[in-house]
Amino acid sequence: MEASGTCCEIARLPEELLSAVLALTTPRDACRAAAVSRDFLAAADSDAVWSRFQPRDLPPLADGELSGPAPPSTKGKFLRLCDRPVLLADGLMVPRALHISWGDTPEYWRWIRLPESRFRFTEVAKLRYVWWLEARGRIRSKMLSQDSTYAAYIVFKTTHRHGHGLDYPPHEASITIAGSTSTHTVCLQYNRSHRHDFAGNLALFPNKRTDGWMELEMGQFYNKDGDDGEVHISLMDTKRGTVKRGLIVQGIEIRPKRGLNQHTSAKIGGQ
Repeated sequence: MEASGTCCEIARLPEELLSAVLALTTPRDACRAAAVSRDFLAAADSDAVWSRFQPRDLPPLADGELSGPAPPSTKGKFLRLCDRPVLLADGLMVPRALHISWGDTPEYWRWIRLPESRFRFTEVAKLRYVWWLEARGRIRSKMLSQDSTYAAYIVFKTTHRHGHGLDYPPHEASITIAGSTSTHTVCLQYNRSHRHDFAGNLALFPNKRTDGWMELEMGQFYNKDGDDGEVHISLMDTKRGTVKRGLIVQGIEIRPKRGLNQHTSAKIGGQ
């Protein structure tokens, strides 16, 4: 009875004040508050609350960018983006939009939120350890500009010095469009001690971005008319059985290839 009375007392607060308080919590807390009573529902579902959960730099969504009818509320848009991520102007496919082998097994991967991530409302994938590393993404070619060459990058970080198995043996990155596949040898970390192992085998190494994350080009592809179905992008090492750990994946970014990239500041490992 005392708890019920306290709830009723809180419900007497102005809706604007309740919204301001709920905006300081989390999306899960706001949904729970909405189920408490009708008095909480209006405040918990208000645009004032859910706009605070979205990143401040989220660009306006163009017509047709969200699948299905446009959500009537900010909460609806938030939940739609979480459930069915879309490729925004910057072209980042967040981890939940990818297929990550063992990604739903807490023993191997954790899903966390990072303040410095571009999309605060979406979790990033933190690798604990695996022997089999595989991440796959796909996008409809009609979502991309016609007659354009694109490059795909995996955007990631490593956990200080705890990264292991990310430098050698190398990984395999591939892009498939219209039945044609291009494959590249890539390394998520640069280690000078393995330079001789790449003699005669050109490998791609990561770049450091100005936003503090790393990016590694996985390959390029040409989108002709946008009628080639889906573009499939993958990063994998499933043959050697080497333990890998200490990787944080923010997503796969797809950008038009236009010379030097403004996000990139330096190449790790030099020439």
